[in-house]
Amino acid sequence: MRHTRISGLAPSRSAPPTGEAGALLPRRDLAVAWSLVVVIAALAWVLTIGQAREMGVEPGTMGMALPLFLVLWVTMMAAMMLPSMAPVAITWARGIGRQSSGWTRAARTTGFAGGYLLVWTAFGLLAYAALAVTGGLVDDHPTAGRWIGFTAFLLAGLYQLGPLKNVCLRHCRSPMGQLMRYAGFRPPARDLRVGAHHGAYCVGCCTGLMVVLIPLGVMNIAAMAGLAVVIFVEKLWPRGPLLGRVVGVAFLVLAVLALFQDWLLPGLSASVPSMGGM
Repeated sequence: MRHTRISGLAPSRSAPPTGEAGALLPRRDLAVAWSLVVVIAALAWVLTIGQAREMGVEPGTMGMALPLFLVLWVTMMAAMMLPSMAPVAITWARGIGRQSSGWTRAARTTGFAGGYLLVWTAFGLLAYAALAVTGGLVDDHPTAGRWIGFTAFLLAGLYQLGPLKNVCLRHCRSPMGQLMRYAGFRPPARDLRVGAHHGAYCVGCCTGLMVVLIPLGVMNIAAMAGLAVVIFVEKLWPRGPLLGRVVGVAFLVLAVLALFQDWLLPGLSASVPSMGGM
C-alpha cells in the first residue's frame, strides 16, 4: 500500500518522538504560542465584557448595524473558541516544525487562525439574520417571545443529540487525521484553507450551543462563559461527548420551562409579558 508523506506534518527521521513536548517545535516556541493564546483570549474577554456592560442584554440585534455586530461577534468567538481551538493550531504549528523559520511559522499559524475566524464570521451573518427576525417578531408580537425561547432550546437540544453534532465533535476532538488530508494542498492559502476547514467543523460542533444565545442574550456574559466552558470540556475532556449529550437533555428540559419561566429568557425579556398578562 502506498503511503503519502505529509509535508509539514509528518516527523522527519531525525526528529525526536512526537510524544515529547518539543518534538517538532522547540519548547520555547511552544511556550510562546500558548502565552500568545492566553493573552489574545484574555484581551478578547476584556473587550467583550466591556462592551456587554455598555449595551446590556436586549432582544434581537440591539440596534447594531451589521458591520459593528460582526466586529463584536468575531471578538466574542475569539474569547469563547480560542482556548479549545488552540491545541489544533499549535498542532499545526508543530507540524510545520523546523522546516520553517520562526517568522514563517508565525505567518502560517496566523493564516490558520484567520481561516478559522473567517468561517465564524460567515456564521455571524446567519446569527445576525436570526436575531433580526426574532427581535422583530417579539417587538410585533410580545407573546411570541416564549415560543421563540421554546423553539431555540428545543432545536439546540435536538442538535446536541443528533448525528451531525457527533461527527463534528469527533473531528474537533481528534483533528490530526483530518489535518493529514491536506498533504495535497499547495500554497498559496493552504493554511487559510486548513483553518477554514477546521472552523467549519467547529461551527458544526457548536451550532446548537450558539442557538441558545437567542433566548439567553447574545451579549449575556454569564451565558457566554458557561458555553465557553462546555465547548472547552466537550473537545478536550475524555468524556466530552457524554457532557454534550447531558447538555442536550438539559436544553430539552429548558425548552419546556421556557414556556412558563420568564427568567430563562433574558435575551427576550424586554418583549416577554408577565404571566399575569397571559
